[in-house]
Amino acid sequence: PSIREAIGWTSGYTCLAVVYGLAVWGSEGRTYAGQFYAGWLTEWSLSVDNLFVFILILSAFRVPRDFQQKALLLGIATALVLRLVFILAGAALIRHFSWVFYLFGAFLVYTAVKQLLDARKDDDTEEDATAYVDNSVTRFVRRLLPTTDGFVGNKLIHRHAGRTMITPLLIVVIALGTADLMFAFDSIPAIFGLTSEPFLVFSATAFSLLGLRQLFFLIDGLLSHLVYLPYGLTVILGFIGLKLVNHALHQNTLPFINGGEPVTALPEPSTEVSLGLIVITLALVAVTSLIHARRRA
Repeated sequence: PSIREAIGWTSGYTCLAVVYGLAVWGSEGRTYAGQFYAGWLTEWSLSVDNLFVFILILSAFRVPRDFQQKALLLGIATALVLRLVFILAGAALIRHFSWVFYLFGAFLVYTAVKQLLDARKDDDTEEDATAYVDNSVTRFVRRLLPTTDGFVGNKLIHRHAGRTMITPLLIVVIALGTADLMFAFDSIPAIFGLTSEPFLVFSATAFSLLGLRQLFFLIDGLLSHLVYLPYGLTVILGFIGLKLVNHALHQNTLPFINGGEPVTALPEPSTEVSLGLIVITLALVAVTSLIHARRRA
């Protein structure tokens, strides 16, 4: 979809969520409507973090532009089912998996460093950037399951010569769904802090994910022309990674870290701080890219 279409669909889903909140107000009262709006806005704001990881996943797997819509649609649908299971399990599940924040935070920091190193390479051609290249996830899955050498159209499963094989597109869908679930460990507790009604928690999550695919193409379409985008992603992904590690320290239960006690030396950045850093980073990327383009012209 074009940027104009992405703006239209994003606005449409936003209006749909507003109308849904009014319906909750009319049937259950303003208190529950206020809880829905607060949860939806919180979840929608936190979903911005997901988009940059989605961009990273689609870039790492070299997913063709024509297949990205299907990958995102199925990946977000998978995320919605996984989040429903997570919500029904309750907030008690979060405490048992607080150590996962260390792993995912460390992965994002590593990815940010790799993104910076890749951005400094000037010998990559446009063909190299768009051609399919195996990565570690694909190679690992290929050892366990028969996997095609590349994309087979937009198929998830391909049968050839009597063998049923999965395609890299299916791996991408699973990667998108599970990556979003990792962020749910951060966002779902935030919504539970606003309302204790599981139905409202799931409603807020569903409406934030409904427009996530169009929001992805809106952000991706606006940023794909910026030459300093990799450096901006490095800052954003590094910040998110450190934020998750800091959150893990606040929830620490590992006995070999501070004797199993939480480490609260550094305060956790609020959603406003996170969004502010993302906005400032993208603004700097836009300005420096514009200056770079004018100097080249």
